Amino acid sequence: MSAKLLTTISALALSATAATADFSLTVLHTNDFHSRFEPISKYDSGCGAEDNAEGKCFGGSARLVTAIADARKRSNNSILVDGGDQFQGSLFYTYYKGKLAAEMMNKMGYDGMTVGNHEFDDGPEVLRGFMDAVNFPILMSNADVSAEEILAGKLAKSTVIERGGEKIGLIGLTPQDTDELASPGENITFSDPVAAVQGEVDKLTAEGVNKIIVLSHSGYVVDQKVAAETTGVDVIVGGHSNTLLSNTNERAVGPYPTMVGSTAIVQAYAYGKFLGELNVTFNDAGEITTAVGEPLVMDGTVAEDGATKDRIAEAAKPLEEIRNKIVASAAEAIEGDRAICRIQECAMGNLVADAMLDRVKDQGITISIANSGGIRASIDAGEVTMGEVLTVLPFQNTLSTFQVSGQTILDALENGVSQVEEVKGRFPQVAGLKYSWDIKVAAGEGRISDVMVATSDGFAPIDPAATYGVVSNNYVRGGGDGYKMFRDAANVYDYGPDVADVLAEYMANSGGYTPYLDGRITAK
Repeated sequence: MSAKLLTTISALALSATAATADFSLTVLHTNDFHSRFEPISKYDSGCGAEDNAEGKCFGGSARLVTAIADARKRSNNSILVDGGDQFQGSLFYTYYKGKLAAEMMNKMGYDGMTVGNHEFDDGPEVLRGFMDAVNFPILMSNADVSAEEILAGKLAKSTVIERGGEKIGLIGLTPQDTDELASPGENITFSDPVAAVQGEVDKLTAEGVNKIIVLSHSGYVVDQKVAAETTGVDVIVGGHSNTLLSNTNERAVGPYPTMVGSTAIVQAYAYGKFLGELNVTFNDAGEITTAVGEPLVMDGTVAEDGATKDRIAEAAKPLEEIRNKIVASAAEAIEGDRAICRIQECAMGNLVADAMLDRVKDQGITISIANSGGIRASIDAGEVTMGEVLTVLPFQNTLSTFQVSGQTILDALENGVSQVEEVKGRFPQVAGLKYSWDIKVAAGEGRISDVMVATSDGFAPIDPAATYGVVSNNYVRGGGDGYKMFRDAANVYDYGPDVADVLAEYMANSGGYTPYLDGRITAK
């Protein structure tokens, strides 16, 4: 055999070896599910059985079961992971806490999950119960839980799983300010995400693991920072910011995946509306050679798994008890008629705005703005049930806090009164704020005047150049009802408690709520 032929055969053999060394993996992922076991509308609120039958609904556990099974059939190696915040967001969580989430995630066959801030909403005890109930690891690298007996030795920073004979490292990451966002207790301290991730990467690498995925509930911006400032991270499955990454959806914030160096970042919006599907190929050194995919929309074309649908329907039956639960009382009827609340100050508008502001007043927030379109009913005098509260606020909107300039608030109020003639839902009910408006002035041309903000010394004229802390709901903060000026707000947190829960607690704490008007909105 000639030396040249031998060289050629050796090269072909090396090429074949290199080819077979490539490892393909499908990363299926969800994030910020927030107990949306039932289908939701295009507005992320409840979606009735009739609309669901007509194909108008999205998500729900029954669709996810089908989609996950179909995706697994398309892949030779796959994992299913979650970016946190399975907890909170519907009556299912109020009633079952983490039990139904654990049942559904076990049914779907998850391989790992990070701790979201809402997993701490009811303290370490409920999180531990959830961890004991699931068949997969829950992870959090950037926190010290050694002083918390309930979680010490149980909540790991990272883990290693296997697929196709290859080891895959999973690292958990949670918001550094979780102690301000939830109720983890005084025994847990949170730390810098970059240092925490790098520490676990180094540990896993030393163990011979060269394929590393971070499950991050820290938001799209932080994920990009982690990718840029660490080495050895291959994929970051994100959460917390409810970011839609896509190459086809016009509402996407960035591409899917978003590449930062050699790290692929993915996130799939929220509420089970999408199932993320990232297909990655690794070479023998554990480096990504390709990373492609797209979130799959869970719309009416995705068939609902029958057994899962039946189980969720069964689980929904006890929720009627919550809807019938008496949560407060009203001394008089609370006016929430749309024909009133969408053109002027109304008692229900004051109640909603006051309740939101009261919940976050110790966070430096001084102004509350509620869109009247989110107020859907009045409440009669006497006992108030949770069902009545949910009828007033049915959209499962969450509390949102942010900072904007006084000028932005003025622009927001102008938007709010711009369609009064059409009785539109953008009309702003407020707290910590007073304003006048004049329908004789053309929309957008200065209808708003005499805007005053609450201070420790009473009300003072708003300063267009000053920065103010504002609370609203996530729909308004995200630009709904024309409030696009809030999209670029600073220090945003859109995922507080359900506004309905906030209202119920506020009324309960009042010891018998008396509705009122105080002239905070004046029509000239």
